[in-house]
This record gives sequence, structure tokens and C-alpha cells, in this order.
Amino acid sequence: MFDRYFDIIVDSYVDYANYLWEEATHPHPSNYFFWLLGVSLLFFLFEIVAPWRKGQARIRKDFWLDGFYMFFNFFLFSLVIYNAASDVVVNLFNDLLAQFGIRNLVAIEIESWPAWMQLLTLFVIRDFIHWNVHRLLHRVPRLWEFHKVHHSVLQMGFAAHLRFHWMETIVYRVIEYIPLAMIGFGIQEFFAVHLVALTIGHINHANFRPPIGPLRYIFNSPQMHIWHHAKELPARKGANYGLSLSVWDWIFRTVHWPHSGRDIPLGFPQVDEYPNHFLSQMVMPFREDAG
Repeated sequence: MFDRYFDIIVDSYVDYANYLWEEATHPHPSNYFFWLLGVSLLFFLFEIVAPWRKGQARIRKDFWLDGFYMFFNFFLFSLVIYNAASDVVVNLFNDLLAQFGIRNLVAIEIESWPAWMQLLTLFVIRDFIHWNVHRLLHRVPRLWEFHKVHHSVLQMGFAAHLRFHWMETIVYRVIEYIPLAMIGFGIQEFFAVHLVALTIGHINHANFRPPIGPLRYIFNSPQMHIWHHAKELPARKGANYGLSLSVWDWIFRTVHWPHSGRDIPLGFPQVDEYPNHFLSQMVMPFREDAG
């Protein structure tokens, strides 16, 4: 048994290293590395040509730190430990289920559905799960210590989307794994929906103002999301938790959008005392005096 899991770990490292090399050296339409790069450059161009906060520097505060977070959270973290660890956990979980005679978690078969319906269903269900996880990150004190990293952003820009502590990846994946595994989505559907969510996340953090109009009641936007990052909020644990969709906040009355919010101070109380370097931000939530 130990040898099997050791082989899983070794294979995971080798496979992911090969995947990274392939992504970085062979551009193609579904290449995640170049998609991230392309989407980031597109919204950086929008920020230069039509900035919403015109007084904010093009190379804003912590621009390069957030750029490093982008590649760490999406690539380096998986290479260092996440990909191998998640493969081991998934196999352990499947082995545990096998002990009870369960070979497959899929409870809803959707392969016969039209492709657009599969993608829309996955997009909506995944976003609702993420909305609830996001609320937990704000409302559970221990989780908030990790989420503070994301809220330490003082000037908003597209790359702020991916400034977050690696523990958030674990929290999101653990909570979403079983409900999504129970629906027969394929890897291609997951990839397509993830790219759409990535793009919307970049939009919501970018320094530009898209014409949202009535779509404000369906989709998140920079105008709405800026209030999620407001330094001072009403006496409750945050607001505007939507990641891609705003509809959950309207339904569950967690919207806070009193005016444009273009120039409001960002962060949280005591954010000026929060560390502003990558390693110190990674360690901060584990300190006994955190919070």
C-alpha cells in the first residue's frame, strides 16, 4: 500500500513538471499558461487605456507582488506540493469509499445533455458553492486569517484577483469536491468553466469600469466588487461575496453598494500593520497572535 502511494507522489511530480514545461513551450488554444498571460495583458491594456481610478499609477502599489502570486498560486504551488498531495488524498478517499462498496460518486448523469447546458449547470453550481465558501472565509475567524492576504490589497488591479493564501485553494477544493464529483462533469467542462471564471475574476479586480447596466443583478463587476474590498464596512462580516455571479448576493441580501466607490480606501482595519512581502504573508496566518 505504501509503495502504491509513493508511486502516486512520484508520478504526480513528474507529470506536473512535464505539464508545466509543455504549457510554457507549446502555445495552443487550450494552453492555460498562455491564457492566463493573455487575459492578464488584455486587462492591463484596459487599465492603461481607460482607467477607472485615473489617479492610480499604471504600475500600481504591489503590482509585481500580485504578479508573482498569479504564477505561484496557479503553477508553482501545484508543482511544490499541491498536485501530489491532492492526488494522494483523492486516491485515499476513493480507497475508503471502495471499502463500503462505492466505486463511483456520480449520482447525476448529464452526459446526454447538450454541451451548453452542461457548461451552464457547472458554472452556476460551482459559483454558488464558491459564494458560500467565500462567506465562510469571512465569517470563520480562523479562515479569515488566511483570507486577509487577499484583502491586504490597497490599490485594485487585475492581478489582485490572484493574491491569496494557498490555504484558500485547499479550502475551496475540499468543500467543492464531493458535490461536483456527484455530477458527471468531464475535465474539459471543468477547464472551460474555470477559464470563464478566471476572466470574470480579472474583470472584477481590474482598474476599469465596464458598462454593466441591468446585468449588475446577474454578474459581479469592478463597481460592485470594490465594496467587497472596502476598508470600512457596515457592522457585519463583509458583503458582495459573489465571485462571478452577483445574483446570490441579491437573493440572500448581502449586497452593499451605496455609491460608485471608485476612490474608497481598501483593506481592513489595521491593514497598515499587515506584512507586505510574500513570505511574511504566507506565515502570518499561522502565528499564534494572528487576529
